Amino acid sequence: MAQTQGWYPHEGGLLKYRVQIRFGEEPDTMPAGWKFGRVSAVASDSDGNVYVFHRGDKADPLIVFDPKGRYLRSWGKGLFGNPHGLRIDRENNVWVTDSGDHLVMKFTRDGKLLMTLGARKKAGTDDKTFNRPTDIAFTPSGDFYVSDGYGNSRVVKFTRDGKYITAWGKKGTGPGEFNTPHVVAVDSEGLVYVSDRENNRIQIFDGNGKFLRQWTHLGATQGMCITPDDEMWIVSHRTNIENLTYDTLAGRIMKIDRKSGRILGAMESPGHWIHVTPSKEIYIGSLTGNVFHWYPGWLETGLGSEEGLRPQKK
Repeated sequence: MAQTQGWYPHEGGLLKYRVQIRFGEEPDTMPAGWKFGRVSAVASDSDGNVYVFHRGDKADPLIVFDPKGRYLRSWGKGLFGNPHGLRIDRENNVWVTDSGDHLVMKFTRDGKLLMTLGARKKAGTDDKTFNRPTDIAFTPSGDFYVSDGYGNSRVVKFTRDGKYITAWGKKGTGPGEFNTPHVVAVDSEGLVYVSDRENNRIQIFDGNGKFLRQWTHLGATQGMCITPDDEMWIVSHRTNIENLTYDTLAGRIMKIDRKSGRILGAMESPGHWIHVTPSKEIYIGSLTGNVFHWYPGWLETGLGSEEGLRPQKK
């Protein structure tokens, strides 16, 4: 006799958020005919403006919106081989990783190129090249790490002005080894958290690459964000096979205790990238071609007869 099965509980309890599923496209304020392709990353600056990095050919690859989702400016047409990572540092510089052309690039908020690391279209493993880099993370002093990434299996550390310091990692499953270091984050103590995605774990290092510990209970983590007040958030899948088979659908957003790795709360969301603002609003870059904007506001009742008749607005 078949048995009835209930819903699996949300680890740590349900995170009570609402969502705008088409941030940046509702309201439709982009230039005529523009739409997102696969959205690989999203971040916000100190003014709350939102930067979207995507892979479509019907709009500039880097688009900036105000906090309400209204188009402000854009740039980068023809500049990137394959948009991947996007981070904004404490000085509001915009950093991206181009996993197609093997580059890390730094821009002003208006799109002026300030720095390029790597050699365009040249993959390598030395102190001047990358092989499909994925992400950037900044130390409290302004030095930064690059997860390098799809082609290589290492993390590279640079000074704030782009001078090579050190690198660690190789292909494998042991401590300090990687199979797709997909995202990297740094906390206020300078600890470095690396999503070793295809090995279904997060590894934690000191600032010089010394392995400290690992978490193997969080699945294949796609995106990771540590806020300035040390809150840790991820978007993850149960395994790397689920992630690849579902093409980043069926994921979960999780809030994590960064000391222990304990899951403090969870909710369903597709997602390739996660960014959390100081006000705890969550932006997800999704390969479905969406930016999901999650914000506190759990409904206690349904929306009634007007439900579904118009785009949801915050």
